Amino acid sequence: MSNLRLRVISAIVLAIITLGLTWLGGLPFRLLCAVIAGVIFYEWTRMSRPAGATGLAFLPEALLVVFIGALIGGLGASWLLPFVVVMVATTAIAASVRKAGQWDASGLAYAAVSGLSLALLRDGDRSGLVAILFLFAVVWATDIFAYFVGRAVGGPKLAPAISPGKTRSGALGGAVGGVVAGLILGAIAGVGNLVLLSLVALVLSIVSQAGDLFESWVKRRHGRKDSGTLIPGHGGVMDRVDGLVAAAFALYVIGWISATADHPAQGLFPV
Repeated sequence: MSNLRLRVISAIVLAIITLGLTWLGGLPFRLLCAVIAGVIFYEWTRMSRPAGATGLAFLPEALLVVFIGALIGGLGASWLLPFVVVMVATTAIAASVRKAGQWDASGLAYAAVSGLSLALLRDGDRSGLVAILFLFAVVWATDIFAYFVGRAVGGPKLAPAISPGKTRSGALGGAVGGVVAGLILGAIAGVGNLVLLSLVALVLSIVSQAGDLFESWVKRRHGRKDSGTLIPGHGGVMDRVDGLVAAAFALYVIGWISATADHPAQGLFPV
């Protein structure tokens, strides 16, 4: 089987599973978020830890297990957010004392915020469902349009030192595609303020592309081409969700500002 066909099949299977769990919401979706957080941290440490390193023993893993249990248990932002701060600070202090470097602490922050943002955005109501579908529409359209516009138009590179394949034309095409997809989803869902929604979509598209570049920088920093090998034809989970989790955090913050930390979707998607 060719690599392209393998990539397409993997992408379709992952999309079906993800959309199915998104539709269900509740515990099934939180389980998905927990898996994403756990695998992100696993791939992060596989890339960043020196071979045979045991400086922090299993402290970061133990803290992440507690966080994942709280996430699956349905705890809200008032519990999850402070715990993320505590576990990252604890890991950072332990790493400083043992001179073990700060990659584990940053990995914990990245993994936990990713899972938390997605879980709290979805919540259990229709606003949460629309919020996640809007997020998917913007991020996936950004990826698709950036790829095809970049290949068709070419031109100056966006960040050649980090990701040589990305072009400025692709980034612009991705942003336009993301905004259009977000507006279409918003109109279908009956969201009222499409002007505001277009601005949010533009922000998410830009953040999504920045998240992609950030993960590329982390991989380049540690001499890796892929974050892992879990997904056939695609590499690791981080390679697939880098832009998504960055955009999810941005949408969560925007929703928190407009509504509450526990129900961020209701401020932007009152449907």
